[in-house]
Amino acid sequence: MEWKLDDSRSIWPQLKEQLMSAIARGVYTQGEAFPTVRQLAQDAGVNRNTMQRAMSELEAEGLLITNRTAGRTVTTDRNLIEGVKRRLAQRSIDAYLEEMAALGYSREDAIAMMNERGKKDE
Repeated sequence: MEWKLDDSRSIWPQLKEQLMSAIARGVYTQGEAFPTVRQLAQDAGVNRNTMQRAMSELEAEGLLITNRTAGRTVTTDRNLIEGVKRRLAQRSIDAYLEEMAALGYSREDAIAMMNERGKKDE
């Protein structure tokens, strides 16, 4: 997994968001064993405590399940994962609409442009 970390804000929320996105995209599949804190921290080049905090947040949200003897696994709750996918998609839509507004386009114009683009891709 490629990590994109930005020094302008706290690292652990960025880690959490990227791990959440990876779960939503199926990089880590439902019921699959999840990499260890040590593995992920080393891969991302961050302190283990920072990665642990991000993973604890994912556990609190139910995306990761801790099994004392088997480590962590990804939830098998499809509805939970689908909800995460929808939230991430909504963030992307909001960011698109904000950027278009900054360029001077109305919401309706931005949606129309997106629809035109979709027709070209068909």
